[in-house]
Amino acid sequence: MRVKRIIPNIAAPNIDAAKAFYAGVLGLDVVMDEGWIVTFAATGQAAPQISVAIEGGAGTPVPDLSIEVDDVDEAHRRMVDAGVVIDYGPVREPWGVYRFFDRDPFGRPINILGHD
Repeated sequence: MRVKRIIPNIAAPNIDAAKAFYAGVLGLDVVMDEGWIVTFAATGQAAPQISVAIEGGAGTPVPDLSIEVDDVDEAHRRMVDAGVVIDYGPVREPWGVYRFFDRDPFGRPINILGHD
């Protein structure tokens, strides 16, 4: 398993304000917009991204980080083997990701995902 990218997620009560700031002011592109989450990215290779969300999807809380991996099942196995508590999933979500939530050693919620 290898990590493909890490995306910070920011809980926010207003997606339109996030669009105005991150896309309008900073000029980032909206690369995903599900209504409850919007992801902004700069163009180019290894472009930085930030997601702003009012929920974590499927009624979950907003995770502090989303970490995309190339093998979700392997990542899940490693977490379980290490004794990490899984808070949600693994589950295939209707927006095209396979994911689970766990917590880092400091109690921060982490979304581990792969795109279908």
